[in-house]
Amino acid sequence: MNFTESDITEDLIRDLLREQCPELADLPLKLGALGWDNQVWRLGDDLAVRLPWATRSADELLRKEHAWVPRLAPDLPLRVPVPQHLGEPGERFPRPWLVTTWVQGEPADRAPATRPAESAAALAAFLTALHRPAPEKAPTGRDRGGPLAGTAAYFTQALDSAHGLGLVDDPTAVRAVWEDAAAAPDWAGPRLWLHGDLHPANVLTTNGTITGVIDFGDLFAGDPAFDLAAAWILLPDGALDRFREAYGRSADAATLRRARGWAVLRALACLHIADAGVHGRPGGKASWGPPARASLRRLTTGVGRSL
Repeated sequence: MNFTESDITEDLIRDLLREQCPELADLPLKLGALGWDNQVWRLGDDLAVRLPWATRSADELLRKEHAWVPRLAPDLPLRVPVPQHLGEPGERFPRPWLVTTWVQGEPADRAPATRPAESAAALAAFLTALHRPAPEKAPTGRDRGGPLAGTAAYFTQALDSAHGLGLVDDPTAVRAVWEDAAAAPDWAGPRLWLHGDLHPANVLTTNGTITGVIDFGDLFAGDPAFDLAAAWILLPDGALDRFREAYGRSADAATLRRARGWAVLRALACLHIADAGVHGRPGGKASWGPPARASLRRLTTGVGRSL
């Protein structure tokens, strides 16, 4: 059963809290955001309630966050939402739900990072701390993070569609970046923890620099190149070299090549989401257009360079 936007109300959430977290039930409550998987309601000054509403996969993602994020959060240098209580399904709401800490800041799609040095240092420190070897039981990615060559069909479809819509001016240059990345050696190191979904709405800024990261539902273990792609999407001009120097895992040339390929795929996805937003289609976010276009411009300036 999927709940619609109108099915999840303040009264419903208060009833759930009274049943399972009565000490929180009377705190101020207001809708914070509607994500693809979850609704987020701010609870008091310091907490949030996340409830699945649009996808069946959200249940598993919330349980994964509750299981793993508290173990990782203490070592992360940016603010992240730390699960406090996993709500179990019941008669009123037959799905799990989650109480987490609230993370202050503005989503980077609405308030982009504008301070190159500070933003590069913040993102590099976060990924350095996160990208450590994961245990054997760590989750795998859902249709992401495998060999780039396996995305060939998706890449071609996404590029052709974006070019046909007038969203990409030079598809040949974009293809060259992806082909170079797909030809790079695969990751041969240990499986490292990855955020798995570092798009502009999942990274928060304050006063022009990155200060928080949210939504760890796609947390998994694998090739760090998948997360490193975020540098092209999230950072302002003039920050990429600083990011590479500050990233403490010493990514080799092959890893950085693969990261460029993942950045191309993320930028194309963002362009389509932005186009949907411009035309008022469900799930669209017009604010994703500028970071996607800036990313492709940086990626196609000097094809074959690492950063």
